[in-house]
Amino acid sequence: MYNKLSSMDGWSRNILVHQIESKLYHRQGKATTNFNRTLPQAQSELAQQLLKNPYTFDFLNLGEDFLERDLERALINHIRDFLLELGIGFGYLGSQYHLEVGGEDFYIDLLFYHAHLHCYIVIDLKIEEFKPEYSGKMNFYVSAVDDLLRQPDDQPTIGMILCKSKNKVIAEYSLRDMHKQIGVSVYQLQDILPEALQGNLSTIEQLEAELETVSIMENINGLSGSDGKMEVMHYPLDEAYKRLRLQTKRTEFSLEEIRNEVTKIRSEINDNTTKDSDLI
Repeated sequence: MYNKLSSMDGWSRNILVHQIESKLYHRQGKATTNFNRTLPQAQSELAQQLLKNPYTFDFLNLGEDFLERDLERALINHIRDFLLELGIGFGYLGSQYHLEVGGEDFYIDLLFYHAHLHCYIVIDLKIEEFKPEYSGKMNFYVSAVDDLLRQPDDQPTIGMILCKSKNKVIAEYSLRDMHKQIGVSVYQLQDILPEALQGNLSTIEQLEAELETVSIMENINGLSGSDGKMEVMHYPLDEAYKRLRLQTKRTEFSLEEIRNEVTKIRSEINDNTTKDSDLI
């Protein structure tokens, strides 16, 4: 399955590894939808396979208390990773996309256009469990996009509600008599700290002390203008963890691996400090 998708979508080796590790095969096509009743069969099958459950947003680090707006901003700030998780064919059109209906203003969380389905896809983000009233709101958005944005050659707009969790039975009942095509999926965020560190407070405190935020002054003359201003970059604990994830494509690391990465970061700090002192 992975080899077939890789050849069809032109995945690189790194993307292929990521999809295998994220268990794409077990998530693809698992969203709760009403596509089989609201879309033609060919369109319904393709749309169903494009939606996943759950979506894995392990590239975000939002902590425990965040708002829907925080989630939206974080996804946009990591748009490349977000598009990779959504899958091939998604084109990003905007966030808080403005629609005027009946003289009033409405804003869609995220709006996409899918190149293979030839339709708009509306995404509504929720930071709590799915509620029946969410489907009514999405039905409104899909109808508005169909009337205001959809062109004659476009297929019917699809709505996707992304929630922190869902009761599958409640979601199915909520979509049963909806005439617009809507799917409900959940998303997962990464843990704030690697599992290897969770529950080990003394170790966390030690590492946080070691990785107390420091500033690196880098000369970016020619990048941010000719005034020779310096850019400040911060390297807290999550910087070491982020680098390890990118290097190894894993999410769990030993304390030794983390400390080694800390050493590299400190070396960069020393190197850049030396370079800056030479410029004075």
